[in-house]
Amino acid sequence: MKIIVVIIVVVVFIALAFVGIGIKMFLKKGGEFKKQCSTKDPQTGKALGCSCGGESTCHNE
Repeated sequence: MKIIVVIIVVVVFIALAFVGIGIKMFLKKGGEFKKQCSTKDPQTGKALGCSCGGESTCHNE
């Protein structure tokens, strides 16, 4: 019986996540999400070009 309650709670939370994403898409101007890099250096606040620590350590070959 307890496992059923846990499963129901998990399904409800997943459904709320999808509903939240859907609402955000309708409320956001243009209704689209753009792929953005939000990685920032905590010391300087500068946006990093790649997730491995910055352009000096990333080698895109």
